[in-house]
Amino acid sequence: MKAEYLVEGMTCASCVANVEKAVQKLDFVDKAVVNLATEKLTVETEHSIKEEALFKAVEEAGYHLKTADPLESPEKREEQKLQTLKRRLAYSSLFTLPLFYITMGSMLGLPIFEVLAPHGSSSWRYALANIALTLPVMFLNRQFYVSGFKALLKGHPNMDSLVALATSAAFIYSLYGSYHIFNGHHHFVHELYFESVAVILTLITLGKYFEALSKGKTSQTIKKLMQLSAKTAHVFRDEMWQDLPIEAVEVGDRLLVKPEEKIPVDGVIVTGQSAIDESMLTGEPIPVDKSKDSLVYGGSINGQGLIEMTAQKVGSETLLAQIIHLVEEAQGTKAPIAKIADKVSAIFVPLVMVLALLTGLFWFVIMGESFSFALTTALAVLVIACPCALGLATPTAIMVGTGLAAENGILYKNGESLELAHQVDTLVFDKTGTVTQGHPQVAAVYNYGDEDSLFWASAVENLSQHPISRALVDEFVEKGYAFPEVEAFHSLAGYGLKGNVLGQEILIGNQALMLEAGISVEAAENDGQTASQQGQSLVYVAKNQTLLGLITVADQIKSDSPKSLSKLKSLGYQLIMLTGDNEQTAQTVAQQLGINQVMSQVLPDQKADVIAKLKAKGHRVAMIGDGINDAPALALADIGIAMGQGADIAIESADVVLMQQELSSLVKSLRISQLTLSTIKENLFWAFIYNILAIPVAMGVLYLFGGPLLNPMLAGLAMSFSSVSVVLNALRLKMRKVNK
Repeated sequence: MKAEYLVEGMTCASCVANVEKAVQKLDFVDKAVVNLATEKLTVETEHSIKEEALFKAVEEAGYHLKTADPLESPEKREEQKLQTLKRRLAYSSLFTLPLFYITMGSMLGLPIFEVLAPHGSSSWRYALANIALTLPVMFLNRQFYVSGFKALLKGHPNMDSLVALATSAAFIYSLYGSYHIFNGHHHFVHELYFESVAVILTLITLGKYFEALSKGKTSQTIKKLMQLSAKTAHVFRDEMWQDLPIEAVEVGDRLLVKPEEKIPVDGVIVTGQSAIDESMLTGEPIPVDKSKDSLVYGGSINGQGLIEMTAQKVGSETLLAQIIHLVEEAQGTKAPIAKIADKVSAIFVPLVMVLALLTGLFWFVIMGESFSFALTTALAVLVIACPCALGLATPTAIMVGTGLAAENGILYKNGESLELAHQVDTLVFDKTGTVTQGHPQVAAVYNYGDEDSLFWASAVENLSQHPISRALVDEFVEKGYAFPEVEAFHSLAGYGLKGNVLGQEILIGNQALMLEAGISVEAAENDGQTASQQGQSLVYVAKNQTLLGLITVADQIKSDSPKSLSKLKSLGYQLIMLTGDNEQTAQTVAQQLGINQVMSQVLPDQKADVIAKLKAKGHRVAMIGDGINDAPALALADIGIAMGQGADIAIESADVVLMQQELSSLVKSLRISQLTLSTIKENLFWAFIYNILAIPVAMGVLYLFGGPLLNPMLAGLAMSFSSVSVVLNALRLKMRKVNK
């Protein structure tokens, strides 16, 4: 079983590692994954979850665990957090700005208040004002101290520990200086660091606010999808139409959808016709024509037609609800590349604390600088090295990447599949329903006389449910014909059909039926041979013992398949077609698509064996299919990709679901994986390089060679905006082109 919880108090990659370690120590937990961007803990276990032990483990690690409320939307939770940070920032600034003015105003050439001047007899008032203005800022940002010192005492220091240590050290040293000022030693005004404490806390809060603001934009797709859901529906109840809340709709209800209204739930049209905009579900911008017996999906938008429908799926069973669930799950998972950040963060914070201590000792003991100087460098190291950016590098990119995919009608089920899709080198395609339409269609009608053989054939075929019969009937209806009455209908197993139409005896079927009835098919010999070579099925039509015509039927190739497969081939992918069809049909389709490797007449259980052999040769394999017989192969492949309108079991077995039927969405899915991985690598690079470059500067390496010394306040600003820059870089994904 799998369960999700909200974790409060996390600030960096070290927090993530601390919570995961604490939870994975529990004997009933098989796997624990924490996502910093969504602040969620996902627990997987084959046993029952002992929540009391789980909550206690997280509390002891220094954090607070909450049961995820299904009624509380992530959007509402984000908004509450944003408002809390906004208030904290506003009140902190209210005290920090006057404190900064009092302490730094004279250096900036600003007029100062003599009563609070940092010299002579007013020094004690200056020190008192510093204390009075700093304490409220520390109180407003007490979370740093509560979380930081708790984590430190547990032996798992985090980003809050660094901030708490740095500002506490500065505050205590400043109190020491204030004590001397109160005792008449006015020169100690130069030993006060109260403004550093307040400014560091306020700047980090500012960074957190911008980070939350930016992170909110990473989940815009979820918000858009949630807004798609209709709030009410026109339901036929108690012999009248009523407007009811969407929650009151039940399976089997009759619903009325007016022009330009949202389809309330999934169902089937019973009367009316319209063009339905399904773009937010499938990524396809062109409205889809729907009429009686057509399926419609909740969240899509009705065109100008008035339709009545029957509800088939409601609530969490609708396609929209399942898409939202899949995207949320994907955004809450980790990509394998995130392990790099996890390993680094586990030792990073303790290492920074040691470096800060060594830095202070170096300047004070070895270089003979003042204690104040040594403290300044140690504080700068502690503040600038917080690994926030490291913790956000992967999850923010995953959130934006999965959101971008969903907007294009592509659903990645987890972060791992989003990463692995980029590593695939071999694409294995099922034929029917994947590269082809998935159902027979009339390819050509050959008439050997003045009469339309389709008219006579379809009249009889209308009484049969065979797929080929439906193909002829669909073609007949499309031409606008009306069905004449049929008498003496017979189904001739293995041969075809027989019936009387308008007093004429009609035979429809294969060549064997014609020969057995003594009907010559010589007129159709050339056409039949050509069609057979193209993998098409032959349907002969005879009237009163005379051959009327030949109708050829084939599972037509999807219009975009040749272009999409050519694009994939040019990108260096190895293409293989795997099908249960006969060799001739398979080779014909493969030739038209430019696929060189074909494996035909493969039984369902053998498809998985083919995938296993390819993997054994060292290939990274993606299987693309849509049928029940594809499910084992989809599950065994490195990446299973299911066409969205395929069988439920195929979709369940897959790692990626393509909501569109066109293979162009496969090209997009691989492109999005590539873009997301490059963004993650960029984020990790900048997060690492930031610390590699910033820590030596904070330690005073440049100062040794006559360069500047990093002020702890600037260190706080730099640290805060390093996190914001990582999130903003992830948001760049939204502007990247996925059609290349």
